[in-house]
Amino acid sequence: MSQPIPAPRRPFLRRRSTYLVAVPVVVALAASVAVTTAYARSADPKPTSAGGVVEVGTEALPEEFGAATPGTTPSAGAPTATPKPSASPATAETAKQAPPARPGWVAVDPAKQAADVKAFFALKPRKITNNPVTVPEFNASCKVSHRNDDDPIVAPGLKGASHNHTFMGNTSTNAFSTTQSLFANKKTTCSPAQDHSAYWIPTLLQNGKAVNPSGVTVYYGSRLKDPSKTVPFPMGFRMITGDAKNQKDTPDKQGNHFWCGGIGGETGRTPDGEWPVCAKTANLVRQVTFPDCWDGKHLDSPDHKSHVGPADRDGKCSGKFPVAIPSVSFVIGYPLNTNMTGIKLASGTGYSMHADFFNAWEPAALAARVRNCVNQGVKCGSDGQF
Repeated sequence: MSQPIPAPRRPFLRRRSTYLVAVPVVVALAASVAVTTAYARSADPKPTSAGGVVEVGTEALPEEFGAATPGTTPSAGAPTATPKPSASPATAETAKQAPPARPGWVAVDPAKQAADVKAFFALKPRKITNNPVTVPEFNASCKVSHRNDDDPIVAPGLKGASHNHTFMGNTSTNAFSTTQSLFANKKTTCSPAQDHSAYWIPTLLQNGKAVNPSGVTVYYGSRLKDPSKTVPFPMGFRMITGDAKNQKDTPDKQGNHFWCGGIGGETGRTPDGEWPVCAKTANLVRQVTFPDCWDGKHLDSPDHKSHVGPADRDGKCSGKFPVAIPSVSFVIGYPLNTNMTGIKLASGTGYSMHADFFNAWEPAALAARVRNCVNQGVKCGSDGQF
């Protein structure tokens, strides 16, 4: 009988830390009513008080950050109010630098993004209480929503064009999902309820039968030396990590990152050496992690990876990827341990593990968590509280 995955080690140690961690996959706390109330915005936001600075979690957001209402086009970025014409010279200059339209590259509105970032850093972080763990992160605790053969990032509009995927979060996710459709659907299998994002991975199969994860925790953290510069994802941002076409281990034999989490851990390997065999008191676990840095210009790219990248040798976001974003990490627990016969992924071997993220957070809720938790370098729960 499978047992819960043990208490976590820190999934977001500083950059270049090895991800050999066993993390629990548990149902997180319900979303905070206080946060929902504090960030409720109308479609016609009113001007803020002089100075435009508010404490996150206690006041409404500055007008520049906008209302949580979807935009009219997928490339518009976050569904927030359009910045006023009286933009600063820096913002106006940024607007002139909009990237040219290229196939597969989905551009943000640069003037709007600049205004949103300015408004974000104008927010006063909430005072730290309760002596939290000093790890910059918060999470969304998710359960499986559904499975299908769609992939709205890699094969948008093509129903049944993919291998089978297991979806978490937004219950409406299919081949035809867009930023607007995801944001409009209020049903999610993740906590908090303000997270309308879609998350998916290839389905795990045992002897041809789907095995659902017992739970998935999506961590948002930072591995950078200085997490205080991290900004929220714009609405509609999407990316993938891993390679569905990769069917072999890496030369250094580090390509298989499935392991056993729990008391007793790994007790052996399958005959082909591909999968771990776990103790009865442990479970099969997999962690997939996305990049830390962004080009600041695109919601997506042709390969769904080229708009994001790693930090530099100094643990900073620079060069082609100057913008620090939350380092998203899925920690997936499966109800499998001693019996590992006939295991494979819908995309092939275990080495083909990959993951997709399509952001549809309510902007104010995401901003509050990044500002309070990640920027201040402290650990928060799925409710955004210390």
